[in-house]
Amino acid sequence: MTAFNRKSNKSHLSPPLFLLLGFALVIMVGTFLLNLPMSSQNGEPVGLVNAFFTASSATCVTGLTVVDTAAHWTDFGHVVIITMIQIGGLGLMTFSVLFSILLGKSIGLSDRLIIKEQFNLDTLNGLVKLLKYVVLIAFVIEGIGSLIFATKFIPMYGFGRGLWTSIFHGISSFCNAGFSTIPGNIEPFKSDLLININIMLLVIFGGLGFSVIVEIFSKRKFSKLSVQAKLVLIISTALILIGAIGFFLMERTNMETIGGEGLYTQTLQSFFQSVVARTAGFNSVNLAGLRDSTALLLVIMMFVGGSPGSTAGGLKTTTVATLFLATFSVIRGEKDTVVFNRKIADETIRKSLAIIVIAISLIIMITLILSITEDFSYIDILYETVSAYGTVGVTKGITPELSNIGKIILSCTMYIGRVGSLTMAFAFGRKLKLTKLSYAETNISVG
Repeated sequence: MTAFNRKSNKSHLSPPLFLLLGFALVIMVGTFLLNLPMSSQNGEPVGLVNAFFTASSATCVTGLTVVDTAAHWTDFGHVVIITMIQIGGLGLMTFSVLFSILLGKSIGLSDRLIIKEQFNLDTLNGLVKLLKYVVLIAFVIEGIGSLIFATKFIPMYGFGRGLWTSIFHGISSFCNAGFSTIPGNIEPFKSDLLININIMLLVIFGGLGFSVIVEIFSKRKFSKLSVQAKLVLIISTALILIGAIGFFLMERTNMETIGGEGLYTQTLQSFFQSVVARTAGFNSVNLAGLRDSTALLLVIMMFVGGSPGSTAGGLKTTTVATLFLATFSVIRGEKDTVVFNRKIADETIRKSLAIIVIAISLIIMITLILSITEDFSYIDILYETVSAYGTVGVTKGITPELSNIGKIILSCTMYIGRVGSLTMAFAFGRKLKLTKLSYAETNISVG
């Protein structure tokens, strides 16, 4: 039995509560390290609130920043940030179990339950094998992405600085974090095809979910994929296309964003913004100048987010797909919700409904509170709130101007968005009590 197992059994921590406390611990350690004078280039502590916000954003792979990542932090600070991004992207439990495997220790039931919760899986079968694939896939894709970046950054910055910049952006992109050590983020490269395509591919792979990536490489044919993998690929592709077309049509005449660019750059940036708006907060255009209609479109994209078991945040593609499919089945008068000749379980539909209701309620509540504490337009506050909850990290430029209360509220929002609102509810809720008691049905008029 591993040390982790013994600690878990002694303290009787449920898997959801363990994940909550694990992420909180990483954030607290990161806050302490980032507040050290050696983390800031001016040699002065950044302040607990700012350090806490940055640590929360990095651990929750969000990308919202209250200080300029490139200008403010030292190399030590950048190492702390990218370490938290890697831990936050793959999960604390992933590294814990990986070390146990390397030491030749067995993985107990408690650890397996936590892994199951972390990757949002429905079975305990093959968890350790999947975990090995997760680490291998992450490091291989990040490595390939870093090498591609290196072809551009090493000639620009020299070998040492260029290699570090490449590794940082390879990890930040795959983990859907959006942190950048480049002054101006990705805006200086808004017309660079290699940089933009590389970031988009890394973000997309990171947002698909590790189990889906394993299926893609092992089965190779769409017809052989599981229902979940098919849904993830279809919904992800549809959202990217809808977002890109919508962004292009609404912003092509906006001189504050892409209106002054040529058709090539406009098209490239429309796809780039569509991809990163789902959950990776890289900035390549002036988002403060977005039209309200475009901001609302991106809010919807951020709200949906990536897919289960990935480095991405948001409601998840399959959650939204499940409810839409259930809605269509009701409209068509069908008893069951069927997709690809498979029935979706009623429990899955109920869980999806609970996730969406909790998410909408939380976003409305936080937006209302911030509209009281902060002096910004409602659309800007809604944009910031959904960006934090979806762990996206894009902003209309208000993040550094937030009050300390606003920063703390958004830090907690990023935390909830990363661990999952339903996971948090399960962590602090009562344990499920099995009973054979069944109640008589009743009809309630709705609609």
